[in-house]
Amino acid sequence: MIAHVFSDFPAVSVTEISDPALADAGLELIELDAVQLESQPLRARRVLVRLASASMLFHACNQRLRTSTRVHPGLLGYVTFGPRARGTVNGVPVRPGMLLAAAPESEARFVVEPGWESITFLLPLDEIGRQRTARQRTARQWAGEWRPPKGVETLQASEAMVCALFDWGKRLVETALERPDLFNERETDRVAAQVELIDALLATLRQASDLAPSRGDRTRRSRGQIVRRAEEYALARTGANLCVSDLCRVAGVSERTLDYAFKEVLGLTPVAYLTRLRLHRVRKALLAGTQESTTVSAQALAWGFWHFGEFARSYRECFGELPSETLRRRPEPPALPEDAAGKTP
Repeated sequence: MIAHVFSDFPAVSVTEISDPALADAGLELIELDAVQLESQPLRARRVLVRLASASMLFHACNQRLRTSTRVHPGLLGYVTFGPRARGTVNGVPVRPGMLLAAAPESEARFVVEPGWESITFLLPLDEIGRQRTARQRTARQWAGEWRPPKGVETLQASEAMVCALFDWGKRLVETALERPDLFNERETDRVAAQVELIDALLATLRQASDLAPSRGDRTRRSRGQIVRRAEEYALARTGANLCVSDLCRVAGVSERTLDYAFKEVLGLTPVAYLTRLRLHRVRKALLAGTQESTTVSAQALAWGFWHFGEFARSYRECFGELPSETLRRRPEPPALPEDAAGKTP
């Protein structure tokens, strides 16, 4: 399911993910919820590099996923996307020169396509104040160089600068994988890398502006909001059956508009996606429980699955095993840490 590499080195950690229900395991800087949109083997990778006070998260994925990501309190998040990344952020398609800025505790919803790569830079809020002091900027001067994001903001900068920022982060990640000792054992190198990171990030943000949405962007964003309202309703009424008429009422749209929004954003009908979402919730509960603490039927009922035979078939189609097999599984022992050459210490 998940193997932790370099677990003895807190500055650099790698997580290989094959189960979307466990995508948030061991992740303390952001909250991450993932739903796999296709029943294909998942191979995703997360690399976390901790510097002095800032951190970097690299994500890569081979399958279509819907993810909901929330930044932890006290942290600012900035996301850059790889040159082959395809997908949407809150309904807006990812494109060259695009940046995402996220305030503490704000949430972004991604739909990622196969081949996805992104890097998230996470900075403490007080680090921005230190930067202003160190650069001897007045409040007015600093406001011209940087402003705090309100919620999740989509920014546009020059394609060359944003690509350079992503490439810089990717090189740092690759260096951390090849030479974890540079980060785990040498604080001066972590500090130097953070200084370079902040310089590159601020230089990009200085010439970035709010992304001017096209008419198509506004339409896709509104469809994303329809999906979000329906999803929140389905998660709030966990034990109830999914009824299209209720979803239309909550979203304030016709059945045709609701269906079109889900197919446009997620590639699935409303009931098909929301059923899959609930199946993921059942799986998380079964993986977290034991045969002594819960039962398959209790979790199925808790998430609105009344027909146990149909539930078991849907669960197996989604995850490749029966729910009873998930509940019986014993937690896998953590993998031994390996160095870059694949040797265990």
